[in-house]
Amino acid sequence: MQISQVPSKNKPYSNRLTNFMILSSLICITYLITSFLIIPRTNSTHFSTSLQTPTTLEHIVFAIASNEKSWSARKSYVALWWGPQMRGCIFLEKTPPPNEALLLNHNESSLPPICISEDTARFRYTYRNGLRSAIRVARVVSEIVSLNYSNVRWFVFGDDDTVFFPENVAKTLSKYDHGLWYYVGANSESFAQNKLFSYEMAFGGGGFAISYPLAKVLARVFDSCLERYAHLYGSDSRIQACLAELGVGLTHEPGFHQMDIRGNMFGLLASHPLSPLASLHHWEATDPIFPKMTLVKAIEHLFEAVKFDSQRIMQQTVCYDRWFSWTISVSWGYAVQIFPRHVFLSDALRTQETFLPWKKGGGINDLYNIDSLGYDRHFPCRRPVVFFFDNVSVGSRGVITSNYRTMTDDNCTFDNMASPRKIGEIRVFSRKQELDTKQLLAPRRQCCDVLPSGSGNVMEIATLQRENC
Repeated sequence: MQISQVPSKNKPYSNRLTNFMILSSLICITYLITSFLIIPRTNSTHFSTSLQTPTTLEHIVFAIASNEKSWSARKSYVALWWGPQMRGCIFLEKTPPPNEALLLNHNESSLPPICISEDTARFRYTYRNGLRSAIRVARVVSEIVSLNYSNVRWFVFGDDDTVFFPENVAKTLSKYDHGLWYYVGANSESFAQNKLFSYEMAFGGGGFAISYPLAKVLARVFDSCLERYAHLYGSDSRIQACLAELGVGLTHEPGFHQMDIRGNMFGLLASHPLSPLASLHHWEATDPIFPKMTLVKAIEHLFEAVKFDSQRIMQQTVCYDRWFSWTISVSWGYAVQIFPRHVFLSDALRTQETFLPWKKGGGINDLYNIDSLGYDRHFPCRRPVVFFFDNVSVGSRGVITSNYRTMTDDNCTFDNMASPRKIGEIRVFSRKQELDTKQLLAPRRQCCDVLPSGSGNVMEIATLQRENC
């Protein structure tokens, strides 16, 4: 028997409801996709999109302020850190004579090109006994922007006696969103200098960085801003004042160093902050950083270690020899100190005042913006024994061996069994340090361990990641 199905009266209504639901879903999906693609992103989204590719040296333009007289003497500093893959200019006040121009640019790959600053005679300068060249130097921030470099994320500024560590500069800046307005640098080591100028000012000799979008805006308003600050002393004061008018404050980066100190800078370098070493300045006011070397030769010697592990250079680790109760402080690529006693870690990390104040006169001139300790200048045999960097090599498995030896003779008498002065050489084993963004944002000090050694006059030390301590 054939059974026929009676058509339902509700079917047309059901079909219409289904079609309506499908059409509504399509409209919602289309709206969500369109909103995601078209509506402007928030700052947090902009942060992620701006950092899709890490910042490297190819994204940085260096602008170095100099003058015709000092450049011929200081170009050797710039040649130490400048590389053929880098971009930027040396700004002079006028074109050198033909014979001097050939001398100044004797090797185009080892020095930046020369750019001639624009005339600044129209600007007022009223600071008594100051140098109106500060206006020309300040305008470097707008003149470098006007050169229209492509693919720029950061402009970095410094003096002709500023020694940059370019890979570390790039690594430091890579943690920031270059699409936002950033003014990155550091204060002076001198309390008096900061009080005189500003704690919100990046001292120009130590170097500072301005992100590309901020530099573009600053360049447009800079000349009119300069007219309001004729009373200020230096170029860096003018730059900071104009940035303040744009609502931008200083982002402090302790890897940049103004070096407003004199004499022996050992204590400052041997206790470097956790940030990568970005710059050093004022070489002609300080002693060579390695004994029995000239200033330039000492910096060249430091760069031998930089070539092997730039991010680890001068990073301090502390370990203990429990057998002899020694405290060992390693400033990688620079020096190793052995204290012949147990020193609390918090004290071992503090800066020894081996240096002298930037200005004489006592009072606040003798104060530093550094967590420092006293230093025994009169009795060298009471100081820790210092072993300076000698050489470095890398093995087949990527283990880097850096060697340190004593380079001074203090004529101290000591007990051969218990004194660290019996040590003739220290070997430090490490692996190349590659910091990621999280490690840059939340840095942690690595640790070290004294290894068993078959030789009585050789100490071997291994540096360890914190999770392996």
